[in-house]
Amino acid sequence: MFLGRDALQKLKSRAMRRGVWFRALPRIDRVLIEVTLRVTDNVRSLVLMKCLCEVAKKLEALLESRLSVATRKFGFPLAQKLGAIAQKWGNESAKEWGLNLRFARYLAVMNFSGA
Repeated sequence: MFLGRDALQKLKSRAMRRGVWFRALPRIDRVLIEVTLRVTDNVRSLVLMKCLCEVAKKLEALLESRLSVATRKFGFPLAQKLGAIAQKWGNESAKEWGLNLRFARYLAVMNFSGA
């Protein structure tokens, strides 16, 4: 993961817009990003890069929407199971069901609604 000045600034902006920056990110992580943005344009230290990558991963996880999480954890596995069943019944096009984002998202939404 490359974390230049622009990438860090965009990540910080997204986190602030979504209300994650102050609410869910610890102060030490916020300060690490703030100081890095003020001091340098390119991170050369491997230790600093490792720390910034960990913070970036935390932020990305916090910024992921509930629908994306549900699609990844519930929608895709169910789509793969349904595709395998449909293939056994003779549906040739069911191979792609497990990789279809829209179908997986549909299954996740249906799981939300309880239908």
